[in-house]
Amino acid sequence: MSSYAELLRALVDAVRRGRRVAFCTVVGSHGSTPQAAGASLILNEDMSTQGTLGGGCVEAEVRKRAFELLQQGKSELLTFTLNHDYGWDDGLICGGTMKIAVATIDSPDATAVFAKAAADLDAGFDIRLPLHVTNQAGSIEEYRLFIEAPAKLIIAGAGHVGAELARLAVKLDFQVWVFDDRGDMMGPERLPAPIQPVVGDSGGRLREFAIDGNTYVVIVTRGHSNDEKALHAVIQSPARYVGMIGSRRKVKLIFDDLAALGVDRGLLTRVHAPIGLPIGAVTVPEIAVSILAQMIEVRRAEKPAHVEGPFEISAALARA
Repeated sequence: MSSYAELLRALVDAVRRGRRVAFCTVVGSHGSTPQAAGASLILNEDMSTQGTLGGGCVEAEVRKRAFELLQQGKSELLTFTLNHDYGWDDGLICGGTMKIAVATIDSPDATAVFAKAAADLDAGFDIRLPLHVTNQAGSIEEYRLFIEAPAKLIIAGAGHVGAELARLAVKLDFQVWVFDDRGDMMGPERLPAPIQPVVGDSGGRLREFAIDGNTYVVIVTRGHSNDEKALHAVIQSPARYVGMIGSRRKVKLIFDDLAALGVDRGLLTRVHAPIGLPIGAVTVPEIAVSILAQMIEVRRAEKPAHVEGPFEISAALARA
């Protein structure tokens, strides 16, 4: 489940209960800022918030200004220069500029686009969410917020590393499945929801799984043979990331075995093995962190524009 989808559903639920909500999104940033374009926060009528724009004094000022707009039922583009005005509490001055779109949502009809966006994210689709605000010149502008669907993470192996990795990954917006043939290791006390356990032979079950370009595969089974079967099952898939734990000697043996079975060695070069960033990890949690760090590095290597615009539109289109 996407954390962004949860944010959007919270907005929809509040408005449908008769409350107004201000949806605040960073639509532009220049220089050093606490958050880049795409960061979002919702402000409720009781001044409570969900999400974040980076915290600190800037977020406090946004809350104040957004609350004023919320009371007036207005949507507006705010600009903040991060100088001494927003650094009084700790002496830290970023020196950048942030543009924040504040869109007041106050009718159930206006929630339809947010509800659809949340449903699309849950279904695994990327979205572009339109936001309409009034700029300083009085014209209505549209910004389009790009939100990536949560990545899928398949973990072959429910041992110590696999279980720790699964628990950490759900906090980083991964949808997680764990494959293992040991049913006694797949209970909710080790793999709590929303982790999805899949009991059975990893090699066979992995071949049945719909792996796409937004899927990450981590192979951390209990032995050489199981690792090889799991890698053989996924090596020709379009997975965005494939990693396998093990020493260089073990990795070479498995690669040689798969090549003997007809696997193109060119495919094997994309496998991250030994797995994880070289941070000197020793303990199970450290190893899990090193693997997650490498996955994040891959996920963030491509940097799509999280906000497009502004596009000037007519008032009639803004109401549509």
